[in-house]
Amino acid sequence: MTISRALPLAERLRLVRLTIARGALKLRAVAKWPFLAFEEWRCSPPERLLIAPQDIRTGDPTAAADIYAGYYAFCGKIVNAHGQSPFALPAPSAEWSRELNGFSWLRHLRAANTALARANARSLLKEFLALLGKPRAHPAWEPEVVARRTISWLSQSPMLLEGVDYPDYRRVLRVLTCGYWRLRRQCDSGLAGETRLTMAVAMTAYSLCVQGGASMLKRSVAVLNEQLNRQVLPDGGTISRNPQALLDLLFDLLPLRQAFAARGLSPPPDLLNAIDRMTPALRMFRHGDGSLALFNGMGVTAPDGIAIALAYEDNRNQPVFNARYSGYQRLEAQDALVILDAGRPPPPLSSRDAHAGCLSFEFSLGADKVVINCGDPGPSRPKLRASARLTAAHSTLVLDDSSSCLFSAQIGAARWFDDEILLGPERVPATREDNTRGSMVLASHDGYLRRLGFLHERRWLLQADGGRLQGKDRLIAANGSERSNVNYAIRFHIHPAATLTQIRDGAGVLLELPSGAKLAFEAGGLPLAIEESILFAAPEGSRACEQIVVYGASADIAEVDWSFTLQRANSPLEQV
Repeated sequence: MTISRALPLAERLRLVRLTIARGALKLRAVAKWPFLAFEEWRCSPPERLLIAPQDIRTGDPTAAADIYAGYYAFCGKIVNAHGQSPFALPAPSAEWSRELNGFSWLRHLRAANTALARANARSLLKEFLALLGKPRAHPAWEPEVVARRTISWLSQSPMLLEGVDYPDYRRVLRVLTCGYWRLRRQCDSGLAGETRLTMAVAMTAYSLCVQGGASMLKRSVAVLNEQLNRQVLPDGGTISRNPQALLDLLFDLLPLRQAFAARGLSPPPDLLNAIDRMTPALRMFRHGDGSLALFNGMGVTAPDGIAIALAYEDNRNQPVFNARYSGYQRLEAQDALVILDAGRPPPPLSSRDAHAGCLSFEFSLGADKVVINCGDPGPSRPKLRASARLTAAHSTLVLDDSSSCLFSAQIGAARWFDDEILLGPERVPATREDNTRGSMVLASHDGYLRRLGFLHERRWLLQADGGRLQGKDRLIAANGSERSNVNYAIRFHIHPAATLTQIRDGAGVLLELPSGAKLAFEAGGLPLAIEESILFAAPEGSRACEQIVVYGASADIAEVDWSFTLQRANSPLEQV
């Protein structure tokens, strides 16, 4: 691998160490394969399935009708099979192929609840067994796809195995068993963090569901506990720092908890503790309209997903307000809500969906979104996704038109490190104070320090009556910095539903919200620009919106005070 010489020597050395460590992980995993192969040879394949875990994700019966008609719509691509098996067709994208072969779409056929849909599910299962039922170099046998298919087949087994003959029943069990051992061989080979956790869930589900799986269950639970302790942080957030990862993980862990009970076994304490911590963390990210804040890979919120996940909550816990382990803070007063990112980027293996949005925030007033981040457009749009990960796509300060994180693609290392964040803020100290006046958070990050010689410090203060959000952005020059003047832009991306009007000769902006509420934005009398922006994570697809931008230079103005103030009747600003 060639590492860009434009990087400082210390950063280049760090990337070399990361490359060596990644190679060591893969070598260690390969060294275990002969022992696992011997263990697989010793184990007899199971005779039957004993239980079927519940799939709590909702299905769409209309999607079942499309599948029956030969239309397969996954990851933004639609394929008309024209009577052929979808598993024999050229895939329009790798993401489409993974979704097809992961069989998560079976829930739509189950939701249709018709004999035709069930027969179609069994027919498609047979086609997969005939064409891709044996492991080979194909997306269908990538670890993450194997794990998702295992969970899907086990959950939908009553529908898939209804009335099938014994040879087909045995073929399904053989593919499941082959998948289990493939996951065992791959679980330590330097895969992405979320993939390893999904693999651990699939291995545990398999061990619980098959007859004679007790010998495998102990090992599977050990892997599951290890991954839960590594990836679910003490405050309930995930190591990937992605709100969507919380929701997806709950959809996998809640049925697993029920599966232990169905077998008459006590769920592992680590599993129960993780679920108990995750539900308040999920509440932390919820805006007043029920959607999740757009941080670190979060895209469109499924309208019923959060309600389903929280319906399984034993106690209605309050949201986490100070999530210092996962690096988020929540400020709340009356109808006003601020959710802010005050954390380091995830470790590289868990950062493939993470964004360079340190010290960004979202602000809502009741059910109205005000300040947002641009969100994630999903894996089917890689070019847009790369733009969405940049610091400029977040409501924070951008220094020298660059990002606070270095992505592998920026130095031509995506082949070795996929879409990971290789370098970013290392120190993100944050302090919080709550009193009768309101809630205040002060945080800073050093993501620009090595390259540009400045720390970025930001303060938020939400008044107790919810009528005013005050902020301050400050650039702090490092001792001995060679650069004395750097241009910056402080960006506030505004939700498309809000209407913006410049007031006070360009020194203020009036925001009119759908509810009729009005907010005035000011930045200490500095001129404000209203520019085009884009919300990538809109339900109907990418949607145009606007952003308020404060431009400046560190040598001229190193501190900027700004505020959003709720406008009362006869407010002077409103009359301007």
